Amino acid sequence: MSIDQYTFADPAALYADIQPKKQRQPEPGLDAELDPTADLGEKTYRGTGRLTGRKALITGADSGIGAATAIAFAREGASVAMSYLPSEEEDAQRVAGFIREAGVTVVTVPGDLRDAAYCRALVAQTVGQLGGLDIVVNNGGKQIFNEDLTTLTDEQFHDTFTTNVYAMFWITKAALPHLPAGSAIINTTSVQAYSPSANLVDYASTKATINTFTKALAQQLAPKGIRVNAVAPGPIWTPLQVSDGQPQDKIATFGEETPLGRMGQPAELAPAFVFLASAESSYVAGETLNVNGGMPTP
Repeated sequence: MSIDQYTFADPAALYADIQPKKQRQPEPGLDAELDPTADLGEKTYRGTGRLTGRKALITGADSGIGAATAIAFAREGASVAMSYLPSEEEDAQRVAGFIREAGVTVVTVPGDLRDAAYCRALVAQTVGQLGGLDIVVNNGGKQIFNEDLTTLTDEQFHDTFTTNVYAMFWITKAALPHLPAGSAIINTTSVQAYSPSANLVDYASTKATINTFTKALAQQLAPKGIRVNAVAPGPIWTPLQVSDGQPQDKIATFGEETPLGRMGQPAELAPAFVFLASAESSYVAGETLNVNGGMPTP
């Protein structure tokens, strides 16, 4: 259903024509090979100039929620630096094309978020090529299901925390000297922080950490005029789910447990990030904005 974010519609009936199918991709997965394809808002998101002149860094910007956010930011007038893994170049270049079409600058910086040196260089390159930085979106993440703690390897546990938590710390710390008052930091947490799945112990633990990091840092930076908030998605259709983020036997019914009875699309997340990045949310700090189809959270 091709509607923009301002169209009046029944939320339970949206995307009824998009049904998830069993499929497996090697990690990290590509939007280009996802069946059915996810809605990134590339055909529908309508900007209104809310981020005109802003300069944003987005991790995991090649696909899923990060890609939808990058497209929305660009159409709202922000220049964007995209972080993603080198193996995701195909997806990244497609998204970069939409950003260029919006008439703003795009910088592509492939690399591995598990590398502290890359994270710091990413910030430096963003500032150098965009001429500054005032929005940081820590969105890149790793999710691999595991049914039994005794088979959860040290390597996976370490990689999940390094990608999801340490990279957020490294990037945010490197960005702070460049962020003027009025800047926004937005971290992607998850409904898993509140209602963890038994087979996502490491992933859910990182998301709870991100939530707490966000709320603590928000108090520290608010007096400096820098707002820190988070977005907590529910079950969203992205390559993460089919690259061992979920067991294959759960793909076909993915998202049906939500009160809306369906999975969400990345395009439905982008407006939340735009709101938290824009001046419209000037009195919002330390908030976790849940976009999860109605799943109850504390």
